Formats: sequence, C-alpha cells, structure tokens
Amino acid sequence: MAEQVNRYFSVACFFSPPVLGSVVSFVFHGGALWSLVLLAMGRRRLNIDRPMLAMSIAIYAYCAAQIGASVVNGTLRADITHFLPLITLLLFPVSYSTWSITDKADLAQLAVLSSAAACFGALALALIQYHWVGMLRAEGGAGNPIVFATVTSLAVMICLAGALSGIEQAWKPLIAAALAGAIATVYSGSRMVWVALPIAVAAVLVINRKRLTRSDMSRLLAVTGACVLLTVATTFPILADRTQVLLDNWHSLTTKGDYSTPLGLRVGLWEVGYDAFRQAPFFGHGMSASRAISEQGFKDRFGINGLSHFHNGFLTASVQAGLAGALALAAIFAVALVNAVRVLGLSVEPTERFGATMIVLTVIIYLVGGLAGMLVGHDILDSTLMIFLISGTYLACGRKILPVC
Repeated sequence: MAEQVNRYFSVACFFSPPVLGSVVSFVFHGGALWSLVLLAMGRRRLNIDRPMLAMSIAIYAYCAAQIGASVVNGTLRADITHFLPLITLLLFPVSYSTWSITDKADLAQLAVLSSAAACFGALALALIQYHWVGMLRAEGGAGNPIVFATVTSLAVMICLAGALSGIEQAWKPLIAAALAGAIATVYSGSRMVWVALPIAVAAVLVINRKRLTRSDMSRLLAVTGACVLLTVATTFPILADRTQVLLDNWHSLTTKGDYSTPLGLRVGLWEVGYDAFRQAPFFGHGMSASRAISEQGFKDRFGINGLSHFHNGFLTASVQAGLAGALALAAIFAVALVNAVRVLGLSVEPTERFGATMIVLTVIIYLVGGLAGMLVGHDILDSTLMIFLISGTYLACGRKILPVC
C-alpha cells in the first residue's frame, strides 16, 4: 500500500511542474509533511545512508548560512518570513527516506513516463498561450516563462536519458515527447535555458556512449538532426525575434546606457549586487536587506524599479549571506555531482546510471539557467530541485528500505 501511494506521488511530482505549476509545491510539501507524521508515529524511519547524509549536510549548511547572516546583521525578525522557502530544502532527508521505500526500477520508469506526459502537456499549453491567448512568451502552468522553460527542459532531458539508458524500451515515443518539450521550451523565449539544453544533450550522449554501437550513433545523430531542423523550422520566428531583441538590448545598453531593457536590467542588477557584495563579503546583508537593495538600490541608481533578486543565483546568495552563502549553495550542486560522477565511473547498472544522469542534468540546467535567473527561492524551482536531487540520489546510490508496518 505504501509503495503504491509513493507511485502516485511520484507521478504527480514529475508531471506537475511544467503543466500544473505550483501544484508541484503543494504535492511535494504535502508528501513531506505526511512523512513527518509517519516518522513521528514510528511508521517510517530515516534512511541515513552516506549519499543522503552528504547532501543533507550541504543543504543544511546553506540554510544555516542564510540564518547566520541574519543573526550577524541583526535582521532576524525582518527576515523570518523570508526563511519560509528554506523549509523546502530542509525537508530533503525526510522526503528522501519516504521515497526510499519505492522500488528503484519502478521509480525510474515512472519518472520517464511522467516526464513524457509533461512534455506533451507543456507543448499544448505553449501553443494555446502563444497562438490563441496572444502571450509573447509561453508560461505553461508555471506562470513564469523562465521557470516554465527550466522545468520543461528537465522533463525533456529525462525523456532523452530514459530512451538512451534503456530504462524504457519504447524509445520513439520518448523522442517525440522530448521534441515536444524542446519546442515548448523555445516558445518560452528563455534564452539561457536554450543554451543549457544542448549542453545537457551532449552530457547524456557522453554518459551513454558505451551503450551505443556505431549504427546506433549514426541513427541517433540522424534523429537528433531531424529534431533540431524540425524545432528550428516550427519556431524560427521566435528564435529570430528573441535573438534580435538581445542584439537590440545590447545596442541600447552600450550606446545609450539604457538599463530598462531585459538585458540592461540584468546588467544593472549585477552591478548593484556586486557593489553590495563588496560591502559585506563574508556574511552578506541578510535576506530582507538583499531584496531592498535589488529593488530600491537599483531604482536609486538607474531611476527604474528593480526586482526581488539579482538575476544570478550565486550573486543573490552572495548578497544575502556573503561568501558563506554562495559557497554553501555551490556545495549542494558539487556534492550532488560528486555522487553522480562516482556512480557513473563505477556502476554499469542501468537504473543507477540513470539516477546519476538525472543528477548531472539537473545540475547543468539549474546552473546554466541560474547564471541569468534564479537558482533557489522560488516555490516551483525549489520543489522541482528537491524532487530531482532526491530521486536521482536514491536511484544512483541510495539504499532501499522497507516500510515499518
């Protein structure tokens, strides 16, 4: 019974982000809170294996750095409400332990099939929003084009990884789903995620190169080429328009000092953020002060409204909690990547390698996208990050445990 519930929970977690948006946050937190209840009742037990412990230490170090920055700056009371997103991260060991009762092969297959469904759903929403509603950039169910592109690209790469790793034998529907998700990502207009996708594709090919014969590689390259041509053919106006916008933004910034464009806004936020980091390099300014700097500080310097973050994940963490926060945030991805690389170097078991691939893809897409966006601090991004890191770590190198009756 418990494993069956986990299966439905897993489907909701992997399907929801592109299509249902913040529903994934309700699902993930609801599952984690129920897990806490089961732990308190003695019907679950923590699965404290080495990979989970390493990840938990890194995550808790980041949360401690954020709280410590508030203590150092005397802004603990003002920052209390800003600590709420940290709860998602703090639930990592609880959710990991509950997911650990699920059969690994079942979880891997559910992740692939749910991601495939999410890709088709994402494309349907993107087409409706762009062609019928008239939105310039598709937002899917996420309500934000960058967030939509991030979570959809993860679904795309899970489909591709599932097809190449042998997790799901019916590879043609998975390639079709990946193509659908890639087109939906283009409709989002999120250029940094466009950059992340080919890097992630290259990573999947490198990871699975030993499974592919020469004929397999030739066929794969032909399919990939056809998918790229089809994507470009169907979305060329969007690609051309977003590229032209970027060039126009750059021209306005360099010739007129215009910081009101999307590119100018980012550059201005980076300048304000860097200056704020230099003022408090070790422990930062605290969460609430960081938000005030990015909003009011930007307005004071450039005369226009800023944003609640600096459009760079590590810069935002640096202003909030200094080097301590930035390094702790980097450690989360570094520890995850070390776990994955170790498995890829030692294991030949398909499910374990798929889990390690899932981690690598998550790190690539989040880090590349986070260079000009957010890494953490958004409910959908945080919940999705935890889902992929938890399931990837468990599949790659976690220990299965039995539920307590």
